[in-house]
Amino acid sequence: MSSPQRARISGAGALLAVSALLAGCGSSSGGTAEPGDTTVSVVASTNVYGDIARQIGGGNVKVTSFISDPAQDPHSFEAGTRTRLALSEAGVVIENGGGYDDFMGTLLKGTGSKAEVLNAVEVSGRTAPAGEELNEHVWYDLPSVARLADRVSAALAEADPEDAQTYAANAGAFKTKLKTLEEKVAALKAAHAGEGVAVTEPVPVYLLEAAGLENRTPEEFSEAIEEGDDVPPRVLRDTLALVGGKKVKVLVSNAQTSGPQTEQVEKAAKEGGVPIVPVTETLPEGADYISWMDGNIAALQKALS
Repeated sequence: MSSPQRARISGAGALLAVSALLAGCGSSSGGTAEPGDTTVSVVASTNVYGDIARQIGGGNVKVTSFISDPAQDPHSFEAGTRTRLALSEAGVVIENGGGYDDFMGTLLKGTGSKAEVLNAVEVSGRTAPAGEELNEHVWYDLPSVARLADRVSAALAEADPEDAQTYAANAGAFKTKLKTLEEKVAALKAAHAGEGVAVTEPVPVYLLEAAGLENRTPEEFSEAIEEGDDVPPRVLRDTLALVGGKKVKVLVSNAQTSGPQTEQVEKAAKEGGVPIVPVTETLPEGADYISWMDGNIAALQKALS
């Protein structure tokens, strides 16, 4: 689901961040570090996409990720003075799209960037179900990440044709690792399909669906938490009864955003003997995309078993 209040900074705020540097920084659109250097500058809205670009680009890319602090709520990001310079130098930009990081579009317009922009939601092909909002957290959808890897490889090859084969090989190796993760998810589905789970936010829902698990969380609960709104009392009671009454096997909780109501639900889960699996929206320190997702899958398997 899109989170307009929390997932984006205002257009005026972003443009102020851009204009603050106009007098002091020249504009560039080449995407290389120095004349004669074929290093491709890549800017990503989060370190999830930054890491994917790094795995595919290897030593031929210089990656800047705007949101990388695992303790930071990604929805509270505010553009700083360095963002305009990074974007002006980028040859490739990776954004999530779907309302998650709208500050990227605002900043790109402000810098006049000529970079190739990859929108992960558009690449995924995911659309909102009839009558519902789009779940924009496509980095938890392994097939979507595989499609993005191909697009990143192609974009880097266009910026640096001499190393096109390297990018294609690295993307292939990355997708092989993704396939191993998909096999683990398929094994979860074979063992636990139809079992109920609850979530504090829809962040991991694509992964849970791929594992055949049924998200039984009242939609009004996870939507309110994602939007930063208060959960209606009736909905909160229903959610507490869901986890407290062992009507689900697992509670999957977003560890990067919390508040009194999510803490109530987590407390009810603990008291009811329902395991809690914490997930994040950005890479934990020291992890890459593959190890991160592998850890999420392993934690889910342990909790379900």
